Amino acid sequence: MGTPKPLIDWFGAPLIQRQVEALLGAGVDEVFAVTGNEAEEVEAVLSGFVGAEHVHGIRNTAFLTGKTTSVKAGLNALPSDVDAILVLAVDQPRPSWLIREVLESHKSTGALISSPVYEGHGGHPLVFDGSLLGELKAITEEGQGVREVVQAHTDSMNRHFIDTPLVQLDMNTQEEATAARKLFPDPRVIDG
Repeated sequence: MGTPKPLIDWFGAPLIQRQVEALLGAGVDEVFAVTGNEAEEVEAVLSGFVGAEHVHGIRNTAFLTGKTTSVKAGLNALPSDVDAILVLAVDQPRPSWLIREVLESHKSTGALISSPVYEGHGGHPLVFDGSLLGELKAITEEGQGVREVVQAHTDSMNRHFIDTPLVQLDMNTQEEATAARKLFPDPRVIDG
């Protein structure tokens, strides 16, 4: 994409900043943002905006060896008595209202795992009960990462139906990022 994903422009600010703002705006108490490529520049963004005192930059020096290393770096920074764990990749932007809706659904159902669903397909963010922290820390790249924990608990899952394809946005190419911008509400105007 020409620029590390956390630093691409997303409605006038770096994507990582907009993601963290959305998480905090949705009521997430503490954000653990895992950095890898261009860590210093991403960490500078994380420390420079309102609400930054609730943001913890976690540097993953093993990021080139797989996505699970980043997930596990974030999980290892969490307190052992965490109530809920929301997992969301930076290249999967979500507006505050959507994150809040999934969190509220998770809390109201008491499920082990909650996932938004659009047109029969699961999306993100995923929310895990804190009791799954140990299982999440044990994920491996070979075992399909977070997916292996989800598959182990499909019978205890809250599938929260949402009528927007936003739950499935994933930006791995410039074309996907362009399409996502057209679909995504401008967070400077209507998010909240």
